[in-house]
Parts: sequence; structure tokens; C-alpha cells
Amino acid sequence: MQSIILEIMYIFGGGVALSTGFYALKDKDNTARVGTTIFWLLFGTIFVVGKYIPSLVIGIFVLIMGFLTATKQVKMSVMSDSSAEYKQLKSLEVGNNIWIPTLCIGVGAIILASFENIGGLAGLGISSLVAFLIAIYLTKDSIKTGYFHDAPRLLHGMGAAVILPQLLGSLGAIFSKVGVGDVVANLMSGLVPIGNHLLGVVLYCVSMVLFTIIMGNGFAAFAVITAGIGIPFVINQGGDPAVVGALGLTAGYCGTLMTPMAANFNVVPISILEIKDKYKIIKIQFPFALILLCLHIVLMYFLAF
Repeated sequence: MQSIILEIMYIFGGGVALSTGFYALKDKDNTARVGTTIFWLLFGTIFVVGKYIPSLVIGIFVLIMGFLTATKQVKMSVMSDSSAEYKQLKSLEVGNNIWIPTLCIGVGAIILASFENIGGLAGLGISSLVAFLIAIYLTKDSIKTGYFHDAPRLLHGMGAAVILPQLLGSLGAIFSKVGVGDVVANLMSGLVPIGNHLLGVVLYCVSMVLFTIIMGNGFAAFAVITAGIGIPFVINQGGDPAVVGALGLTAGYCGTLMTPMAANFNVVPISILEIKDKYKIIKIQFPFALILLCLHIVLMYFLAF
């Protein structure tokens, strides 16, 4: 059940990327039209039929996409947008109801995640689809316009950075598989005395933040740092695994607030909102992230032991 739902969601997502490639091909004013088209078509192909393509071919696709991005051959295409008058009219009609689709995604995902045969990721996909339909109903727009035009336009605005979460998540899995956590544990055991609860908690939380800053993904850092530092220096010293695990993961997200590698949080909104200072979001979040990190250390020290 879960795999079928996920396949359908991947096809929906891939369809948007393929449409984005189609619009890029039509944009004759784009100086990087060929590269942009290839990038989005490969991206969409991986989502739609990636399950049936050999892993080696998928890897080659990713390398091609990386090369196009590094050589600046992926640029935003010009797509028609609604007029300012139309946007103003719709904003008055919809009002604060615009928050309903947004809340629907989070609430729906939490509810559906409680069903074992659906799971969190599939629940998120279903909730997103329902939110899309609610947004169409509220704005009285058409599904065709929303899916085949506005969604590709937003994807163009996000740019190549949209692939970073997938790549960084994969990198975390690879690091964990090849035993980077064991290497980290061996390095730390020679530098930090085992048995000091406070030092172990500080080391674990700060390492989660630093590795998340590098990886751009707290979940990817969690497997590596917990295996290398969290278990030997905190849990094996008497820390409650449930408390340590929960606070360790959210401590990592303090790093998410401080890094441009977390593109979907700190870079994509900059592109969509056309903010000139590309580090504006990180600058605002940085002091709050440090405060949250200190709170995580205090809470883990007093609650886990």
C-alpha cells in the first residue's frame, strides 16, 4: 500500500519536473536553454521511471545534472505570471483561508502517519495532494493551470538547489553504510574522557549541529553522529535512549537554521521571494539557533540522566 502511494506521488512530482523542462525548451531567450532543459528532463525522468532504470544510469544522470549546475547551464526560464491586479483580486477573495492548504499538509501528514500501512512519507504526499486540490477550490483556478504552469514556474524559481535535499540525504546514508560513525567514535575516544555526562552531551549536540551544517540535513547527520558520539558518550553512560535520540535529532536542526546547504529552508525561499541578500534568512535565524542549541544541551543533561 505504502509503496504504491509513494510511486504515484513520485510520478506526480516527476510530471512537474518534466513540464518544467518543456517550458525551458520553449524559452528561446534563455541563454542556457539546452542545459536547463536536460537538467529538468533528467530530474523528472528519475522520479517517474527511476525504479526501472539501472542504478549506474541514475548515477550518470546525477553526474550530468551536477556538471550542468556547476557550469551554470541551469538558469531560470521566463514564464508568464498573473497580473498584479489579478493577484490583488484573489488575495481579497481568499483572505486568510490561504492558510488552510498549508495547515492541511502538516495536520494531514501527522494523522496519516499514525496508520501503519501508510506511513509518514506517503501521508505527506497524500496531504500535499489534498492541499493542492483545496488551493484550486479556494482560488477557483483550474487543475491544468496549477499543475502544468504554476507548479513548473515555482520549480524554475527554486532552481537546481531543489535537488540538494535528496543528494544530501543519500550522502548521509552512504556515510553511515561505510562506517563513518565508527571512525568518528574512534577519533573522539582518544580526545574526550568517557564518563563525563556534561561533556558527552555538549559534544553530541554540538557535533550534530556542525555535521548538519556540512550535510544540510539533520536526519542525515543523525545516523552518523549518534552512532559515533551519541551512543558511546551519552547513551552507554546511562542516558535515556528515547530522550537522547529525540533531543539529538532536533539539536541537529539548529544547524539547519545556520547553513545554506539546507537549500529547501534557507535558499529556495530567497529565490521565490526575490530577496537580494541571499544569506538574509540565515542571518536572522542564527542567534535563535544558538539559543536553541544551548536549551537542547541543558534539557538533555537534566532529562536524560
